[in-house]
Amino acid sequence: MAPRLIKGFLTVGGWTLLSRLLGFARDILIARFLGTGVAAEAFFVAFSLPNMFRRFFAEGAFNMAFVPLYAKKLEAEGEEADAFARDAVAGMVMILTLFSVIGIVFMPALVFAMASGFAEDARFGLAVTYGRIAFPYILLISLAALVSGVLNSNGRFLAAAAAPALLNMVFIAAMVLVWLFPGLMPMATPVPELVVGKALIWSVPVGGAAQLGLVWWAAARAGHRLFPRRRPHMTADLKRLMVIAVPAALAGGVVQINLLVGRQVASYFDGAIAWLNYADRLYQLPLGVVGIAIGVVLLPDLSRRVRADDRIGQRDAYSRAFEFSLLLTLPSAVALLVVPGPLVSVLFERGAFDADDTAFTAIALMIYALGLPAFVLQKVLQPLYFAREDTRSPLRFAIVSLIVNAAVAVGLSFYIGWAAAALGTTLAAWAMVVLLWRGVRGLGDVARLDDRARKRAWRIVLASAVMGGVLFITMLILGPMFDSAWRGLALAILVLVGMVSYFGFAQMFGAVRMAELRGAVRRQR
Repeated sequence: MAPRLIKGFLTVGGWTLLSRLLGFARDILIARFLGTGVAAEAFFVAFSLPNMFRRFFAEGAFNMAFVPLYAKKLEAEGEEADAFARDAVAGMVMILTLFSVIGIVFMPALVFAMASGFAEDARFGLAVTYGRIAFPYILLISLAALVSGVLNSNGRFLAAAAAPALLNMVFIAAMVLVWLFPGLMPMATPVPELVVGKALIWSVPVGGAAQLGLVWWAAARAGHRLFPRRRPHMTADLKRLMVIAVPAALAGGVVQINLLVGRQVASYFDGAIAWLNYADRLYQLPLGVVGIAIGVVLLPDLSRRVRADDRIGQRDAYSRAFEFSLLLTLPSAVALLVVPGPLVSVLFERGAFDADDTAFTAIALMIYALGLPAFVLQKVLQPLYFAREDTRSPLRFAIVSLIVNAAVAVGLSFYIGWAAAALGTTLAAWAMVVLLWRGVRGLGDVARLDDRARKRAWRIVLASAVMGGVLFITMLILGPMFDSAWRGLALAILVLVGMVSYFGFAQMFGAVRMAELRGAVRRQR
């Protein structure tokens, strides 16, 4: 595997893993204090609003357009790349400040669009209040994403990868503080659940400021002065950025509509938004560690290779990214399918989160697990388009996935209830992968897997299937422990058995060479 790529994958993936683990700690505390009650669902909807637009502006349209242009300028013009970044910062501040003000004013309409099922109860007013506090996070995190794109394009992945962990640290610190000192958050109605909810929602803008501060400091230390030196000015480069970004923005909007459809369906079933959110947190662990790492590292690398017309390098980067994603994602999906109950029970079932919540969250987790490989493969395929400044094709494919999601989520909700929201998300993800894969075939060899990737793919599938059998048997053997005070130990044993058995079988079947991984780790150090 290419040393530069694997080093980037390990850096981003390692720090993303830490952030996800802190996210688990955060969600365990949220489940403990809020469960699936009014404050929990209001918080999840309010927090999802800036997150939805963050993916639209930051990781979505803007980033996919900005990174290739910046990387190519860096390759050809050096210092001009940072001037382009400064102009982009100025434009982003102007647009997103105005957007944040509009969002705060029209928050009731946004909450209704996100969860109209809240309209007749106390969740609606609380979600509106929470949403107004959280909404400025869009500006902070979008600027952080832009600065992170500058760092990643220059091969500096550490600070950008570490920044997301800060938000979870702020969340955890806030909950611990209000638990120890409830008087820190005075309220007219001193309900513990609402005290924790208010602490959580104020953590959103505070955490966003911490993330932006870290990456801005790292960029300054690396010599990138990104503070705008003039008012927003529409340069030729920014016009080109807008031309590329608009289709990507529309595609990003379609993806967010997919999420919106799911939340609308879930909002009509008490507790469903919380069940989907907790399940989402679990499958987001492998998705974040693998998918985000690949997306962040692969796009600037491919953009440079496309500019240099390095077709062999493009194919190698694509093949290694595919191989790396399948190696870690497929066993994760199998594990989430085989042992969802023990995972959810041990991590979340305490306090306000009861056995029924565990059962429903486990169902959602199994459905999401079926789509996990598709979510990650999108991260491998999309850079093939974005590196060539093609954002229109993903837009067409995203519209098709929207139709699939809406038809499944809404249509089947009358028959299978809230679970249709999760099923729609999963089937839409696979539809998107099929369309992306068919679309890149016209690129020729650069979008075809090399012999090594093809040979290892079926071996990874085999090793994952055998590991699933081992996990199932181990779960049956440890069954009594999961109903005792030793359930945490039982889960640790289950995870260890899964990891050891998978990598053992992967080595045995030739799906991976441990010497390659050890060498990659040494290069990372």
